[in-house]
Amino acid sequence: MSQSDELAKVKERIRLLTERTVSNGCTEAEALQAAEMVGRLLDRYALSMSEIEVRQSVCVQRSVPLMGRQRRPIDACVPAVARFCDCKVWLAREGEQAEYVFFGFEEDVSLAIYLLAVVERGMRHELEAFRALRPQLRGPDLRVASRRHQQGMAVRVGERLEAMHRERGRQRHREAPAGAALMVVKQATVEEAFRETRIRLTRTRPSAVRLDAAYRQGYDAGGRINLNRPLRGQERERLP
Repeated sequence: MSQSDELAKVKERIRLLTERTVSNGCTEAEALQAAEMVGRLLDRYALSMSEIEVRQSVCVQRSVPLMGRQRRPIDACVPAVARFCDCKVWLAREGEQAEYVFFGFEEDVSLAIYLLAVVERGMRHELEAFRALRPQLRGPDLRVASRRHQQGMAVRVGERLEAMHRERGRQRHREAPAGAALMVVKQATVEEAFRETRIRLTRTRPSAVRLDAAYRQGYDAGGRINLNRPLRGQERERLP
């Protein structure tokens, strides 16, 4: 089998695996197992490509629609999701609609969207547990505590992804120096493709966070979310 045929086969397997989500009928365990397999395949895919093939790869742009225009607690970890998957991301708004937009190689963008869904499910599960243990909270008090709990989770998840990304880079340098050099070419290719879109991004101020008990409990819960990838014309706002 030629290298191009092998890469095509790997890409197709990645596409099929990223469709294995809970919303598509898989169990949580099956979805997480699929995420782990995607991670292995992406590393194999990246290290199998030559510099010429990387430079010839086409970048894609895919959106994740949001409800309304309001910022969400999970925003705090979305940039880390993108960096972990070697993508760029921004928040786009048009009218009353908002969306996250991921940009990069097709396989990396697919994994970023998939990983974001895994994080969202984990945060939702932990929030339900948090609320169940505090039946005394009602109305505004419940909404405020829930938001701070989610903010703490998002910050912790972001920290974990950043640490995993750094460790994966160190591991690549130790085990596959040629692959590590290829990743630099890949990043430069994504940056060049993004410049060609002529999209201009603006930074937004991070949301103020009160480090109360709900936040700290959410931060601890963020350490329990399973991030199961192995270590091997609109107004556009760049997420910090």
